[in-house]
Amino acid sequence: MRRKLVVGNWKMHGTLASNAELLGGVRAAEPFVCEAAVCVPFPYLASCVLALQGSHIGLGAQDCSAHEQGAYTGEVSATMLHDVGCRYVIVGHSERRAYHGESDQLVADKAKIVVNKGMIPIVCVGETLAEREAGQTDAVVKRQLSAVIHTLGHCVPQIVVAYEPVWAIGTGKTASPEQAQEVHALLRAQLQAATSHADSMKILYGGSVKPDNAATLFAQPDIDGGLIGGASLKAADFIAICRAAL
Repeated sequence: MRRKLVVGNWKMHGTLASNAELLGGVRAAEPFVCEAAVCVPFPYLASCVLALQGSHIGLGAQDCSAHEQGAYTGEVSATMLHDVGCRYVIVGHSERRAYHGESDQLVADKAKIVVNKGMIPIVCVGETLAEREAGQTDAVVKRQLSAVIHTLGHCVPQIVVAYEPVWAIGTGKTASPEQAQEVHALLRAQLQAATSHADSMKILYGGSVKPDNAATLFAQPDIDGGLIGGASLKAADFIAICRAAL
């Protein structure tokens, strides 16, 4: 069986004081049956490394550059993230695709460099409300994942996929367990066509996951945990979600 993974995406939230309080609360509830991680803003990576020493909670970043190094002011390289202790890097989040114009190929290039630097990319895919209403969900998520599969080749098993319907992120709306499972099964089949290791790969669901809906979502056969936004900013909520990931 695939061990569940619950990842908190703090987005652009946090202070030194609030981060310490949050991680202290989550650590007090360890151990969890599932794997757990938090993806924090760049300025707080170093302090969170220290706060998580001795913990089983992994640390991740929310993005990285597709470049190794060089004159790219404001960018952060995968080498730097590995150097400070990151295990995971989110790539292709819908907010990056929408607000920063990130293409499928750029996301794939970022995933590749994360793998090459010894970390695990959490590759986000998902459709907008307009795309879902137009019946384009399958085509959109398959196109997004296809670029990653083509670029990574035999390294595909080293990624985690996160299905995040854009219309459910931060809106309070959540795909029904059946809707989410349908897309997860589609993604699993696409991975199975690309690698013999697809059945052991994790596919997370993200989109307004909360303590009261986590268990039902995670009970679906192809949902292997969650990428958690707002609920990851409250220790009690994040702990409850982790405990729902059996």
